[in-house]
Amino acid sequence: MIRIATDADAAACHAIYAPVVESSVITFETELPGEAAMRERIRARLQNHPWLVWEEQGEVVAYAYAGRFRERSAYDWIAETSIYVHEKARRRGIARTLYGVLLEAMHRQGINQAVGVITLPGDTSVAMHEAMGFAPAGVWPKAGYKLGRWWDVGVWSKFMSEPAVPPTPVVPFAGLAEQGGLADLLGRHG
Repeated sequence: MIRIATDADAAACHAIYAPVVESSVITFETELPGEAAMRERIRARLQNHPWLVWEEQGEVVAYAYAGRFRERSAYDWIAETSIYVHEKARRRGIARTLYGVLLEAMHRQGINQAVGVITLPGDTSVAMHEAMGFAPAGVWPKAGYKLGRWWDVGVWSKFMSEPAVPPTPVVPFAGLAEQGGLADLLGRHG
């Protein structure tokens, strides 16, 4: 089942994220944030952007979210996306399905472009993003230092709709969810 994250999902999201922080370069975060910080991240993000979880038999096994790309208001129509899947739930199509629902939720908000930031080489993430219609948009060489070396970071982007001139304001995610604007989307995966 795919649903909107709640405060109660902080522990599960943190458990999925912890090994990624501790032993990979999928994220450049180097210290575990802790459950309280994860709870606050969920709360803060849900005001304006989606944070979705994939739940199986009462257990969260994956989560995906979008967030502000840059602080300037001219960037309101583009959002950065992230997804994390528990090791035991990988290679089952969960990432593509959950990411697809995330992108559709963003589209319904009026966000017209999604950006994925990938530590390179990142073959699995690159393949997933390209299968979802993302295209390479650039590389930041030696952008981050973790696990004893410098890593390049690639940016992949996907236009979900042609930008309008002038654009209509993006609907905050909390407002879209309250208005029932996601019921059919989430219901398909319930």
